[in-house]
Amino acid sequence: MTASITVPVKALSEQMAAIYRGWGMAEEAIARTVEIMLEADVMGIDSHGVTMFPTYENLQKDGRLNMNPQIRVVKETPVMAVIDGDAGLGHYPSSIAMDMAIEKAKKVGMAAVTVRHSNHYGAAGAYALRAARQGLIGISTSSVWNPSVVPTRSAEPMFGTNPFAFAAPTKRNQPFLFDMATSTVAIGKLKLAWLAGKPIPEGWALDAEGKPELNAEIAMTSRRLTPLGGIAHMGSHKGYGLGAMVEVLSTMLAGATYAPLRAADQKHFDIGHFFFALDPHCFREEDGFEDDLDAMIDRLHAATPVDPAEPVLVPGDPEHQRRTQRETEGVPIAGPMVDMLAGIAERAGVPFTLVPVAV
Repeated sequence: MTASITVPVKALSEQMAAIYRGWGMAEEAIARTVEIMLEADVMGIDSHGVTMFPTYENLQKDGRLNMNPQIRVVKETPVMAVIDGDAGLGHYPSSIAMDMAIEKAKKVGMAAVTVRHSNHYGAAGAYALRAARQGLIGISTSSVWNPSVVPTRSAEPMFGTNPFAFAAPTKRNQPFLFDMATSTVAIGKLKLAWLAGKPIPEGWALDAEGKPELNAEIAMTSRRLTPLGGIAHMGSHKGYGLGAMVEVLSTMLAGATYAPLRAADQKHFDIGHFFFALDPHCFREEDGFEDDLDAMIDRLHAATPVDPAEPVLVPGDPEHQRRTQRETEGVPIAGPMVDMLAGIAERAGVPFTLVPVAV
Protein backbone atom coordinates (compact mmCIF):
# COMPACT_ATOMS: atom_id res chain seq x y z
CA MET A 1 0.00 0.00 0.00
CA THR A 2 1.22 3.49 -0.85
CA ALA A 3 2.20 5.67 2.09
CA SER A 4 0.30 8.85 2.89
CA ILE A 5 1.69 11.97 1.24
CA THR A 6 1.39 15.73 1.64
CA VAL A 7 1.15 17.68 -1.62
CA PRO A 8 1.35 21.41 -2.46
CA VAL A 9 -2.00 23.13 -2.98
CA LYS A 10 -1.04 24.20 -6.51
CA ALA A 11 -0.08 20.65 -7.48
CA LEU A 12 -3.38 19.33 -6.11
CA SER A 13 -5.27 21.97 -8.08
CA GLU A 14 -3.47 21.00 -11.28
CA GLN A 15 -4.14 17.28 -10.75
CA MET A 16 -7.84 17.89 -10.15
CA ALA A 17 -8.09 20.06 -13.26
CA ALA A 18 -6.28 17.44 -15.35
CA ILE A 19 -8.71 14.70 -14.35
CA TYR A 20 -11.74 16.87 -15.13
CA ARG A 21 -10.15 17.81 -18.45
CA GLY A 22 -9.72 14.11 -19.18
CA TRP A 23 -13.41 13.64 -18.46
CA GLY A 24 -14.26 16.35 -20.99
CA MET A 25 -15.37 19.13 -18.65
CA ALA A 26 -15.30 22.71 -20.01
CA GLU A 27 -12.62 25.07 -18.71
CA GLU A 28 -14.95 27.50 -16.88
CA ALA A 29 -16.62 24.58 -15.12
CA ILE A 30 -13.21 23.13 -14.23
CA ALA A 31 -12.01 26.42 -12.74
CA ARG A 32 -15.08 26.88 -10.55
CA THR A 33 -15.26 23.22 -9.52
CA VAL A 34 -11.60 22.97 -8.56
CA GLU A 35 -11.78 26.27 -6.67
CA ILE A 36 -14.61 24.99 -4.45
CA MET A 37 -13.02 21.56 -3.94
CA LEU A 38 -9.71 23.15 -2.92
CA GLU A 39 -11.57 25.29 -0.37
CA ALA A 40 -12.62 22.06 1.34
CA ASP A 41 -9.13 20.57 1.25
CA VAL A 42 -7.30 23.62 2.58
CA MET A 43 -9.90 24.11 5.35
CA GLY A 44 -9.41 20.51 6.44
CA ILE A 45 -12.86 19.34 5.34
CA ASP A 46 -11.15 16.29 3.88
CA SER A 47 -14.35 14.38 3.19
CA HIS A 48 -15.54 16.96 0.62
CA GLY A 49 -12.47 17.72 -1.49
CA VAL A 50 -10.17 15.48 -3.50
CA THR A 51 -11.47 12.36 -1.73
CA MET A 52 -14.74 12.76 -3.68
CA PHE A 53 -13.11 11.77 -6.98
CA PRO A 54 -13.82 8.02 -6.69
CA THR A 55 -17.50 8.83 -6.17
CA TYR A 56 -17.55 11.30 -9.05
CA GLU A 57 -15.85 8.79 -11.34
CA ASN A 58 -18.50 6.18 -10.57
CA LEU A 59 -21.31 8.67 -11.14
CA GLN A 60 -20.01 9.77 -14.53
CA LYS A 61 -19.39 6.15 -15.58
CA ASP A 62 -22.99 5.34 -14.64
CA GLY A 63 -24.23 8.23 -16.78
CA ARG A 64 -25.57 10.15 -13.80
CA LEU A 65 -23.25 13.13 -14.36
CA ASN A 66 -23.44 15.49 -17.33
CA MET A 67 -19.83 16.57 -17.83
CA ASN A 68 -20.83 19.44 -20.15
CA PRO A 69 -23.92 20.96 -18.51
CA GLN A 70 -25.67 24.00 -19.96
CA ILE A 71 -26.34 26.13 -16.88
CA ARG A 72 -29.57 28.12 -17.25
CA VAL A 73 -31.26 30.82 -15.21
CA VAL A 74 -34.90 29.75 -15.46
CA LYS A 75 -36.40 32.51 -13.30
CA GLU A 76 -35.02 35.80 -12.00
CA THR A 77 -36.09 38.99 -10.22
CA PRO A 78 -33.96 41.65 -8.47
CA VAL A 79 -34.06 39.62 -5.23
CA MET A 80 -34.02 35.98 -6.38
CA ALA A 81 -33.17 33.50 -9.09
CA VAL A 82 -33.62 29.84 -9.93
CA ILE A 83 -30.80 28.03 -11.75
CA ASP A 84 -30.97 24.70 -13.59
CA GLY A 85 -27.73 22.73 -13.17
CA ASP A 86 -28.46 20.35 -16.09
CA ALA A 87 -27.32 17.28 -14.12
CA GLY A 88 -23.70 18.41 -13.80
CA LEU A 89 -21.58 18.46 -10.66
CA GLY A 90 -22.95 20.97 -8.18
CA HIS A 91 -19.86 23.14 -7.67
CA TYR A 92 -20.21 24.95 -11.00
CA PRO A 93 -23.85 26.12 -10.83
CA SER A 94 -23.61 26.63 -7.07
CA SER A 95 -20.68 29.04 -7.27
CA ILE A 96 -22.59 30.93 -9.97
CA ALA A 97 -25.68 30.96 -7.73
CA MET A 98 -23.82 32.29 -4.70
CA ASP A 99 -22.14 34.96 -6.83
CA MET A 100 -25.56 36.00 -8.16
CA ALA A 101 -26.97 36.22 -4.63
CA ILE A 102 -23.99 38.34 -3.58
CA GLU A 103 -24.33 40.78 -6.48
CA LYS A 104 -28.07 41.12 -5.97
CA ALA A 105 -27.66 41.65 -2.21
CA LYS A 106 -25.13 44.42 -2.83
CA LYS A 107 -27.82 46.22 -4.85
CA VAL A 108 -31.01 45.54 -2.89
CA GLY A 109 -29.84 44.36 0.54
CA MET A 110 -30.59 40.64 0.38
CA ALA A 111 -31.18 37.92 -2.17
CA ALA A 112 -31.80 34.19 -2.47
CA VAL A 113 -30.87 31.87 -5.33
CA THR A 114 -31.76 28.19 -5.66
CA VAL A 115 -30.31 25.46 -7.88
CA ARG A 116 -32.12 22.35 -9.10
CA HIS A 117 -31.14 19.40 -11.33
CA SER A 118 -27.74 19.38 -9.63
CA ASN A 119 -25.37 16.96 -7.88
CA HIS A 120 -22.98 16.99 -4.92
CA TYR A 121 -21.66 20.53 -4.42
CA GLY A 122 -18.77 20.04 -2.00
CA ALA A 123 -18.42 21.88 1.30
CA ALA A 124 -21.35 24.15 2.17
CA GLY A 125 -19.04 26.54 4.00
CA ALA A 126 -17.12 27.35 0.82
CA TYR A 127 -20.18 29.17 -0.52
CA ALA A 128 -21.16 30.97 2.67
CA LEU A 129 -17.55 32.12 3.07
CA ARG A 130 -17.68 33.52 -0.46
CA ALA A 131 -20.27 36.05 0.77
CA ALA A 132 -18.46 36.88 4.02
CA ARG A 133 -15.30 37.73 2.11
CA GLN A 134 -17.29 40.42 0.32
CA GLY A 135 -18.77 41.92 3.47
CA LEU A 136 -22.05 40.02 3.43
CA ILE A 137 -23.72 37.37 5.56
CA GLY A 138 -23.95 34.13 3.59
CA ILE A 139 -26.06 31.00 4.01
CA SER A 140 -25.78 27.78 2.00
CA THR A 141 -27.77 24.54 2.24
CA SER A 142 -28.06 21.41 0.13
CA SER A 143 -30.03 18.22 -0.19
CA VAL A 144 -28.15 14.96 -0.82
CA TRP A 145 -28.59 12.30 -3.52
CA ASN A 146 -28.92 9.23 -1.28
CA PRO A 147 -30.94 9.04 1.96
CA SER A 148 -28.52 8.18 4.75
CA VAL A 149 -29.97 9.77 7.90
CA VAL A 150 -32.76 8.18 9.90
CA PRO A 151 -35.50 10.24 11.55
CA THR A 152 -35.79 10.02 15.32
CA ARG A 153 -37.68 6.80 16.22
CA SER A 154 -36.84 5.13 12.89
CA ALA A 155 -34.10 2.99 11.33
CA GLU A 156 -35.18 3.88 7.77
CA PRO A 157 -33.06 6.59 6.08
CA MET A 158 -35.23 9.50 4.92
CA PHE A 159 -32.81 12.42 4.49
CA GLY A 160 -29.26 13.01 3.41
CA THR A 161 -26.71 14.60 5.73
CA ASN A 162 -28.22 17.90 4.48
CA PRO A 163 -25.49 20.46 5.25
CA PHE A 164 -26.08 23.99 6.49
CA ALA A 165 -23.45 26.76 6.50
CA PHE A 166 -23.52 30.33 7.80
CA ALA A 167 -20.73 32.91 7.46
CA ALA A 168 -20.46 36.54 8.52
CA PRO A 169 -17.87 39.28 7.88
CA THR A 170 -15.53 40.79 10.47
CA LYS A 171 -12.84 43.46 10.50
CA ARG A 172 -10.10 42.19 12.83
CA ASN A 173 -10.84 38.49 13.13
CA GLN A 174 -11.25 35.82 10.50
CA PRO A 175 -14.83 35.56 9.21
CA PHE A 176 -17.30 33.74 11.44
CA LEU A 177 -17.92 30.40 9.69
CA PHE A 178 -20.33 27.71 10.87
CA ASP A 179 -20.49 24.66 8.59
CA MET A 180 -22.32 21.55 9.75
CA ALA A 181 -24.02 18.39 8.61
CA THR A 182 -27.44 17.97 10.18
CA SER A 183 -26.48 14.36 10.93
CA THR A 184 -24.21 13.55 13.87
CA VAL A 185 -21.39 13.24 11.31
CA ALA A 186 -21.13 13.56 7.53
CA ILE A 187 -21.00 10.34 5.49
CA GLY A 188 -17.47 11.33 4.50
CA LYS A 189 -16.36 10.84 8.10
CA LEU A 190 -17.24 7.16 7.74
CA LYS A 191 -15.11 7.03 4.60
CA LEU A 192 -12.16 8.57 6.42
CA ALA A 193 -12.52 6.07 9.29
CA TRP A 194 -12.71 3.22 6.79
CA LEU A 195 -9.61 4.45 4.93
CA ALA A 196 -7.78 4.67 8.27
CA GLY A 197 -8.98 1.21 9.32
CA LYS A 198 -10.63 2.57 12.46
CA PRO A 199 -13.99 1.82 14.11
CA ILE A 200 -16.54 4.61 14.42
CA PRO A 201 -17.80 5.92 17.77
CA GLU A 202 -21.12 4.75 19.17
CA GLY A 203 -23.91 7.13 18.21
CA TRP A 204 -22.73 7.89 14.66
CA ALA A 205 -24.72 5.17 12.89
CA LEU A 206 -27.34 2.47 13.45
CA ASP A 207 -27.89 -1.04 12.12
CA ALA A 208 -31.15 -2.30 10.60
CA GLU A 209 -32.58 -2.92 14.06
CA GLY A 210 -31.81 0.58 15.26
CA LYS A 211 -28.83 -0.48 17.39
CA PRO A 212 -25.39 1.23 17.28
CA GLU A 213 -23.15 0.24 14.35
CA LEU A 214 -19.39 0.57 14.98
CA ASN A 215 -17.94 -0.89 11.77
CA ALA A 216 -17.16 1.98 9.37
CA GLU A 217 -17.35 -0.14 6.21
CA ILE A 218 -20.71 -1.66 7.17
CA ALA A 219 -22.04 1.75 8.18
CA MET A 220 -21.01 3.18 4.80
CA THR A 221 -22.92 0.41 3.03
CA SER A 222 -26.07 0.42 5.16
CA ARG A 223 -26.21 4.25 5.37
CA ARG A 224 -28.16 4.72 8.60
CA LEU A 225 -26.55 7.77 10.15
CA THR A 226 -28.16 9.34 13.19
CA PRO A 227 -29.49 12.91 13.08
CA LEU A 228 -27.52 15.50 15.04
CA GLY A 229 -27.85 14.54 18.69
CA GLY A 230 -27.50 10.82 18.03
CA ILE A 231 -30.40 9.34 19.95
CA ALA A 232 -33.76 10.60 21.18
CA HIS A 233 -32.91 11.30 24.81
CA MET A 234 -29.84 13.28 23.68
CA GLY A 235 -31.92 15.60 21.49
CA SER A 236 -31.81 13.90 18.09
CA HIS A 237 -35.22 15.42 17.29
CA LYS A 238 -33.41 18.76 16.91
CA GLY A 239 -31.04 17.40 14.28
CA TYR A 240 -33.97 15.67 12.61
CA GLY A 241 -35.84 18.99 12.45
CA LEU A 242 -32.80 20.84 11.12
CA GLY A 243 -32.34 18.23 8.39
CA ALA A 244 -35.98 18.58 7.41
CA MET A 245 -35.62 22.39 7.32
CA VAL A 246 -32.64 22.11 4.96
CA GLU A 247 -34.66 19.75 2.75
CA VAL A 248 -37.48 22.29 2.52
CA LEU A 249 -35.11 25.08 1.45
CA SER A 250 -32.96 22.98 -0.87
CA THR A 251 -35.54 20.68 -2.43
CA MET A 252 -39.09 21.97 -2.15
CA LEU A 253 -38.17 25.64 -2.67
CA ALA A 254 -35.77 24.86 -5.53
CA GLY A 255 -38.12 22.42 -7.25
CA ALA A 256 -35.66 19.53 -6.92
CA THR A 257 -36.52 15.89 -6.14
CA TYR A 258 -36.96 14.57 -2.59
CA ALA A 259 -34.79 11.44 -2.69
CA PRO A 260 -37.25 8.95 -1.07
CA LEU A 261 -39.82 9.94 -3.72
CA ARG A 262 -37.42 9.70 -6.67
CA ALA A 263 -38.68 7.34 -9.37
CA ALA A 264 -36.70 4.11 -9.65
CA ASP A 265 -35.97 4.79 -13.32
CA GLN A 266 -34.94 8.44 -12.82
CA LYS A 267 -31.44 8.66 -14.29
CA HIS A 268 -30.27 11.87 -12.61
CA PHE A 269 -30.39 12.62 -8.90
CA ASP A 270 -31.83 16.16 -9.20
CA ILE A 271 -30.26 17.50 -6.01
CA GLY A 272 -31.20 21.02 -4.90
CA HIS A 273 -29.30 23.84 -3.20
CA PHE A 274 -30.22 27.13 -1.51
CA PHE A 275 -28.05 30.27 -1.24
CA PHE A 276 -28.78 33.49 0.62
CA ALA A 277 -26.78 36.71 0.94
CA LEU A 278 -27.58 39.66 3.21
CA ASP A 279 -25.88 43.04 3.53
CA PRO A 280 -25.58 43.85 7.26
CA HIS A 281 -25.10 47.53 6.43
CA CYS A 282 -28.79 47.70 5.53
CA PHE A 283 -29.48 47.18 9.23
CA ARG A 284 -26.51 48.83 10.93
CA GLU A 285 -24.39 51.93 10.56
CA GLU A 286 -21.08 51.51 8.74
CA ASP A 287 -18.87 48.90 10.47
CA GLY A 288 -21.28 48.59 13.40
CA PHE A 289 -22.07 44.96 12.65
CA GLU A 290 -18.45 43.96 12.12
CA ASP A 291 -17.28 45.80 15.24
CA ASP A 292 -19.88 44.05 17.39
CA LEU A 293 -19.14 40.64 15.88
CA ASP A 294 -15.41 41.16 16.49
CA ALA A 295 -16.18 42.08 20.10
CA MET A 296 -18.25 38.91 20.56
CA ILE A 297 -15.52 36.76 19.02
CA ASP A 298 -12.88 38.36 21.25
CA ARG A 299 -15.01 37.72 24.34
CA LEU A 300 -15.61 34.10 23.36
CA HIS A 301 -11.89 33.58 22.85
CA ALA A 302 -11.32 35.05 26.31
CA ALA A 303 -13.81 32.70 28.00
CA THR A 304 -12.14 30.66 30.73
CA PRO A 305 -11.38 27.20 29.31
CA VAL A 306 -11.97 24.02 31.28
CA ASP A 307 -8.49 22.90 30.17
CA PRO A 308 -5.96 25.73 29.71
CA ALA A 309 -4.28 23.63 27.00
CA GLU A 310 -7.50 23.77 24.96
CA PRO A 311 -8.68 27.39 24.61
CA VAL A 312 -12.23 28.20 23.58
CA LEU A 313 -12.71 28.28 19.81
CA VAL A 314 -15.19 30.20 17.68
CA PRO A 315 -16.91 28.64 14.64
CA GLY A 316 -14.44 28.87 11.78
CA ASP A 317 -11.29 28.79 13.92
CA PRO A 318 -10.30 25.20 13.06
CA GLU A 319 -10.85 25.81 9.35
CA HIS A 320 -8.85 29.05 9.36
CA GLN A 321 -6.02 27.43 11.32
CA ARG A 322 -5.82 24.50 8.92
CA ARG A 323 -5.91 26.86 5.95
CA THR A 324 -2.88 28.73 7.27
CA GLN A 325 -1.05 25.46 7.81
CA ARG A 326 -1.98 23.72 4.58
CA GLU A 327 -1.37 26.68 2.29
CA THR A 328 2.20 26.60 3.60
CA GLU A 329 2.84 22.91 4.26
CA GLY A 330 0.51 21.24 1.75
CA VAL A 331 -2.56 18.99 1.85
CA PRO A 332 -2.25 15.49 3.36
CA ILE A 333 -3.70 12.59 1.35
CA ALA A 334 -4.08 9.09 2.81
CA GLY A 335 -2.20 6.25 1.10
CA PRO A 336 -5.30 4.37 -0.15
CA MET A 337 -6.63 7.60 -1.65
CA VAL A 338 -3.30 8.22 -3.42
CA ASP A 339 -3.67 4.81 -5.08
CA MET A 340 -7.28 5.56 -6.04
CA LEU A 341 -6.37 8.94 -7.54
CA ALA A 342 -3.53 7.38 -9.54
CA GLY A 343 -5.98 4.87 -11.01
CA ILE A 344 -8.55 7.57 -11.75
CA ALA A 345 -5.95 9.68 -13.56
CA GLU A 346 -4.82 6.67 -15.61
CA ARG A 347 -8.39 5.84 -16.63
CA ALA A 348 -8.97 9.51 -17.52
CA GLY A 349 -5.93 9.37 -19.79
CA VAL A 350 -3.96 12.02 -17.91
CA PRO A 351 -0.65 11.90 -16.00
CA PHE A 352 -0.65 11.34 -12.25
CA THR A 353 1.56 14.13 -10.98
CA LEU A 354 1.06 14.25 -7.21
CA VAL A 355 4.35 13.98 -5.34
CA PRO A 356 5.08 14.74 -1.68
CA VAL A 357 6.11 18.22 -0.58
CA ALA A 358 9.90 18.52 -0.59
CA VAL A 359 11.34 18.88 2.93
